[in-house]
This record gives sequence, structure tokens and C-alpha cells, in this order.
Amino acid sequence: MMKPRHKRLILIATGLATLALAAWLVLSAFQKNMVFFFTPTQILAGEAPQGRSFRMGGMVEMGSIKRQADGMTVAFTVTDNAQRIPVQYRGILPDLFKEGKGVVAQGKMGKDKLFLAEEVLAKHDENYMPPEAAYALEKGKQANQAAGVTGGNQTKDIK
Repeated sequence: MMKPRHKRLILIATGLATLALAAWLVLSAFQKNMVFFFTPTQILAGEAPQGRSFRMGGMVEMGSIKRQADGMTVAFTVTDNAQRIPVQYRGILPDLFKEGKGVVAQGKMGKDKLFLAEEVLAKHDENYMPPEAAYALEKGKQANQAAGVTGGNQTKDIK
């Protein structure tokens, strides 16, 4: 016959083990679905994951939007004012998607440093931009100014 104290101890241990298992399952699901944000500079520096989906953000470079004959495939370039990454997307673009405006594209890097976007998000407010993207654009702008690049910047300033 088991003492009540032992029964309580087994019940508590079983409850803790169940709780630990549930926490592990939740955290592993989050890890698999977590999507990180990278700038073109970070991607070209090799900081972005290989073979996994991630988000890239920056500005749509002026004059870079090219629509394919099928009417659904669009190629454009995303820049952080320091580096540029070509993007290919097949689908309907958001209404606010424009050259010189902020964009976040989710997808994977393909061959020849081409980003294959599965989803494209345009900024929804004139004054909003993710802090990471705004910081990267400002940093790229400062790097260009320090290098003496004038007039070559094809993106509009962030207000």
C-alpha cells in the first residue's frame, strides 16, 4: 500500500513532466514557424539562413519593376541604400507596392543571389517602417555619403 505522501509526489512529478513536454512542443512549433527579418546587406554578408524562408525588407529601387508577359510574374530590386537584391514574385502585388516605397518580401534565396518571394507586403502607412529596415536604410545612406556617392542613390529618403 502506498502512502498518501508518495501518491502526491508521483502526481506532482507526472504533472511537471506533462507540463515540460507541452512547453517543449510549443517552443519547437514556434521555432519551426519563426521567420526572421534581414536587410540586403545582411543577406549578402551571409547572415540569412540557407534553404529556409525568411523576410527581407528595404525599399523598392526606382526603375526596377519589370512585369513579365504572363501578367503574374514581377521582378524588382530591394535595396537598403548600401546593397541590392533582385526579387522575383509570382502573384498579385499589394495596392501600396510602388517604386521608392518600403517593402517586406518573404521567401528564400535562389540561385545567382535571386530572392524568390512567396509573399510581398507593402508598408501600409506613409510614416511606418519596421525599425530594422529604417535603421538599415539610414546606415546605407550614411555609408554612401561617406564613400562620396552623390546622385547615384535611386531611392527616396525616409521621412
